[in-house]
Amino acid sequence: MNENLFTPFICPTILGISTLPLIMIFPCIIFTAPKRFLPNRLQTLQIWLIRLVTKQMMTMHNNVGRTWALMLITLILFIATTNLLGLLPYSFTPTTQLSMNISMAIPLWMGTVILGFRNKPKASLAHFLPQGTPTPLIPMLIVIETISLLIQPLALAVRLTANITAGHLLIHLISSAALALTSINMMLSSITLIILFLLTILELAVAVIQAYVFTLLVSLYLHDNT
Repeated sequence: MNENLFTPFICPTILGISTLPLIMIFPCIIFTAPKRFLPNRLQTLQIWLIRLVTKQMMTMHNNVGRTWALMLITLILFIATTNLLGLLPYSFTPTTQLSMNISMAIPLWMGTVILGFRNKPKASLAHFLPQGTPTPLIPMLIVIETISLLIQPLALAVRLTANITAGHLLIHLISSAALALTSINMMLSSITLIILFLLTILELAVAVIQAYVFTLLVSLYLHDNT
């Protein structure tokens, strides 16, 4: 195979126009609002999952934090659906793009920080200087806490990008090895296919877990600032 290892991570284009907006809109079409009096099984499962995630996310929040419920549920559904659809053959995963993940992380993080400075400025400023800090260490700790605050959205984006990209690379490498071994040793090829099957199951779990982790960390940032 002469295909570049990183070819699946290149954003597809049509006549030089990026198809990323269309790919990002597609997961939103899957989750439709029930139009019947009695929802079908798929819609019932969808409603149950949304209620379960909402209950887990919003339990620790006050009334101000719970106003973000719709945004957080939309975020976790979007990331999870995008990650799962990206595991289909000949598909593209937008969450492997660091630029897209940063564009999601920065506005959400900035919203929580602005909310914290607006609702409880004293408590937000107190995070920059822990209580009981020796006087000579005050300037250093303020710089360290400021850097740790500013690096939060980058950590969110890099974590999601790295985990999804690593999983796709492993699937690509193992599937290429299984294909190459078919003409050499069928036993080794069969073992490689079993490993590939198990890895695919693991990646299905990782796709959902990473969406949950991303949303949970945003929820924790919101909890710290409300």
